[in-house]
Amino acid sequence: MKIKPIAIHGIPRIEYLRVKNYRALCDLELKVITPLTVFLGPNGSGKSTIFDVFAFLSECFITGLRRAWDKRGRFRELRTRGEDGPIVVELKYREKPKDPVITYHLAISEGKKGPYVAEEWLQWRRGSKGQPFRFLDFQEGKGRVISGELPDEQDERIDEQLDSPEMLAVNTLGQFAKHPRVSALRRFITGWYLSYLSADTTRGLPEAGPQERLSSIGDNLPNVIQYLKEQRPDRLDDILKTLSIRVPRLEKVDAEPMQDGRLLLQIKDAPFEKPILAKFASDGTLKMLAYLTLLYDPEPPQLIGIEEPENQLHPRLLPELAEECRNAAGRSQLLITTHSPYFVNGLQPKELWVLYRDGKGFTQAQRAFDMEGVKEFMESGAQLGHLWMEGHFSSGDPLTNAGGLKIKPRPRLEKKKLRRRRVKE
Repeated sequence: MKIKPIAIHGIPRIEYLRVKNYRALCDLELKVITPLTVFLGPNGSGKSTIFDVFAFLSECFITGLRRAWDKRGRFRELRTRGEDGPIVVELKYREKPKDPVITYHLAISEGKKGPYVAEEWLQWRRGSKGQPFRFLDFQEGKGRVISGELPDEQDERIDEQLDSPEMLAVNTLGQFAKHPRVSALRRFITGWYLSYLSADTTRGLPEAGPQERLSSIGDNLPNVIQYLKEQRPDRLDDILKTLSIRVPRLEKVDAEPMQDGRLLLQIKDAPFEKPILAKFASDGTLKMLAYLTLLYDPEPPQLIGIEEPENQLHPRLLPELAEECRNAAGRSQLLITTHSPYFVNGLQPKELWVLYRDGKGFTQAQRAFDMEGVKEFMESGAQLGHLWMEGHFSSGDPLTNAGGLKIKPRPRLEKKKLRRRRVKE
């Protein structure tokens, strides 16, 4: 039984990403990004760095450039080693499916007084044959913007100067209703949800009180369950129906206020009369409950990022979780990092990007869909995770060196493994 959330059309979608000089991302370009996009690769291939690009951009808008910059060690730690020039992030997105593509370009440099926005602009192409038109253009805190619903050449250009060159023009001007396209991007970025939750963070006893949105670490899970229980019992019922399929015999999840004002999360199994406290529940049950609560959010974030969802979950649950993520991609855009073949088994080739380091140590990316033979294997009934583990991918193998040559295990090691297998048999 699969419970499919109601699709909400018209949410923004990122279709393209380019990052320059951001740690191992010397010059990474991702085209044709899908509603569900998954990054796979060995340890150190750059998965977490791509995730951090979105976290960095979001923090620049929410807490400010300087704080996000200092948190990551400034230019000394952020800029690709051996490279010059600013850090550049460029996104291409659509506000709605048939709307024009909008390009957001942000370049950040560092001076004696700290980081500053070297260049920031927004442009779109009005019509299929029109020239790109830049309706926001700033350098070091000075620039111009064109207001209105459909900014175009004939509209008035407004010169603006920000209080400081470290301020982002989109974040500042996007607070004014007269700049609706700029405001829409600001709302989009400040609403991103990037998950860092673990089972342990969901076991706490927060203060009672309903909360609509799961926090990034999941420590308010009882509060969200309380909100759903009081305001959206239909959605909570959907979550529990799905969870009971994933976790056999699970009967009920409840959040009960305690006398001291804290909130207690309880989980009841069918064979027993009394529920158990969340702190005694299994890691996998709590983690799956948290993910389903996020994915079935009645008013979900427009972009959701999840790092390594396979941690603390049973491998057999991962293809099902991938399917839940695809269902949720009708309501949000999902970006996920993984190194689990079981999760990858639930994906389509266009949804999977494989990361690897080139000979210079820089991150490169290749879609599974573009790899030779993968499409044909899939049409014959193969699964992506199995193809990856069997060595059919042309990149992303941890036993492949930077030059693309397979590193063969030493014969002694293989003999030891063979002896161990015989002993077990």
